Amino acid sequence: MSGGNAIRGSRVGAGPMGEAERGDSAPRVHVSFWCTNGHETRPSFAQEHDLEVPETWDCPRCGLPAGQDKDNPPAPVKVEPYKTHLAYVKERRSDKDGEAILDEALGSLRQRGLIQ
Repeated sequence: MSGGNAIRGSRVGAGPMGEAERGDSAPRVHVSFWCTNGHETRPSFAQEHDLEVPETWDCPRCGLPAGQDKDNPPAPVKVEPYKTHLAYVKERRSDKDGEAILDEALGSLRQRGLIQ
């Protein structure tokens, strides 16, 4: 067999043989976060002298925000339902205003002969 470019003693997808080949890993610190459902999440962060741990973390089990205080987790985010264009119009105008605008538009169409 000729060639010389065969990789011997390894298989496709094999990772490094050990720490010496990829270097030392950074020291890690694990921080606990709890959501309102009582789920605990423990992500790890690289331990640095100016370590800034976020105040909240998304719970991977339920998706709610989780905080570091087990007894007082953050409240779930309030989700506003989708509003239609008509819902926004109704917030700005009363039914009486709507009737007046409709009567004006119908009067204009009648004047132009488009409706009876």
